[in-house]
Amino acid sequence: TVLSPAEKVIYLIFYHAIFVFFTWTYWKSIFTLPQQPNQKFHLSYTDKERYENEERPEVQKQMLVDMAKKLPVYTRTGSGAVRFCDRCNLIKPDRCHHCSVCAMCVLKMDHHCPWVNNCIGFSNYKFFLQFLAYSVLYCLYIATTVFSYFIKYWRGELPSVRSKFHVLFLLFVACMFFVSLVILFGYHCWLVSRNKTTLEAFCTPVFTSGPEKNGFNLGFIKNIQQVFGDKKKFWLIPIGSSPGDGHSFPMRSMNESQNPLLANEEPWEDNEDDNQDYPEGSSSLAVETET
Repeated sequence: TVLSPAEKVIYLIFYHAIFVFFTWTYWKSIFTLPQQPNQKFHLSYTDKERYENEERPEVQKQMLVDMAKKLPVYTRTGSGAVRFCDRCNLIKPDRCHHCSVCAMCVLKMDHHCPWVNNCIGFSNYKFFLQFLAYSVLYCLYIATTVFSYFIKYWRGELPSVRSKFHVLFLLFVACMFFVSLVILFGYHCWLVSRNKTTLEAFCTPVFTSGPEKNGFNLGFIKNIQQVFGDKKKFWLIPIGSSPGDGHSFPMRSMNESQNPLLANEEPWEDNEDDNQDYPEGSSSLAVETET
């Protein structure tokens, strides 16, 4: 069946609309720099000297506790100590981790992604999710528009060998990437619905009261708003709209008094040390590199 001129125009409009958003979100995921903690979380020159010259671990631990009292820090290591990065010489804000690839601490770090050659965190997590969504849509569009020609291939209705190769190649690649991206996108949608990062899914965050897997879970709608913002008109557009500054986040415990239903979920029993190195390859298209 030959497409009419109107159908061809509609196909081209939809294709280029999806392609523009696909490339736009990919660009933003790559070139939006990871956000680092601000200066108030860094040790001053005097505090750094005192800390490094102190040989007793218990005294060093207490020094960090005293410094952290002035900061909005509520998470701890598995042993209950203040989360401190000895490479960046700073007290880690909540949900901040050190990326060994980028060689810096990243606010609300999710993972280091080799597909965008960038660290995914507070500054670009929204763009990364949009990139996955538009990638899935792009592959689906290619597969569905090529499928009718694939049927013609089986019926022997295609005129040339070259066109047969193009149809088979496009359909195979589109379907292969579609399946992989749907799995990864679905996993990150689940993370967003629980207000978790990939690192927090693998290693339960520890608060001053102990480990809590739902420590940042505010409810489905509020969890989405923590990534995409309050204004729904910006949810599909790759512009920054995540609330806050990436240094502190609303916590479940602060909302339980307002919503007692939040307290009904069962607690998490894991207790792992925050200072461990995370293995690479924690998802099909993402690499975790955090220490």
